[in-house]
Amino acid sequence: MTTTNKNKAVFFDRDGTLNVDIAYLHRPEDFIWIEGAKEAIKYVNDRGYLAILVTNQSGVARGYYPEEDVKAVYDWMNNELAKIGAHLDALFYCPHHPDGKIPAYTKVCSCRKPNTGMVDMACEAFKIDRSKSLFVGDSDKDMECAKGAGVNGIHYRQGSLLDCIRSFVR
Repeated sequence: MTTTNKNKAVFFDRDGTLNVDIAYLHRPEDFIWIEGAKEAIKYVNDRGYLAILVTNQSGVARGYYPEEDVKAVYDWMNNELAKIGAHLDALFYCPHHPDGKIPAYTKVCSCRKPNTGMVDMACEAFKIDRSKSLFVGDSDKDMECAKGAGVNGIHYRQGSLLDCIRSFVR
């Protein structure tokens, strides 16, 4: 009998979990890391978990900024993380919203949290074992997504994100 090796992952929400939540963050110069966030990512990297960013970005659908800005912030985050030997393995984001102003993005979709589309896509792309994975987020929508996707949810509220992660990732 052969067993398939599957990866374990920590899915991170962005706004309110890794950075201070300001409305429609889309510029690196406005990004403020949550206390312990960079170290939390390094901690999961060092323990063999994939670190995957999953974020709703309705500002794209609303016409506040283009998709390129979402990717630019992600790239900037990884440049900052590299300074401490950490990294995010992938970005999954939802640019849709049913009340958007840009027709191509104005819709109900399966990727917008609390739906599980982003987690499902990541699990397929990276062969992730959901039973060994976690979702860290600050909202009820994040926890609903985690439950629906079959991964353990960690509801981050405040304080050091590293301290929060250490309680669950060994």
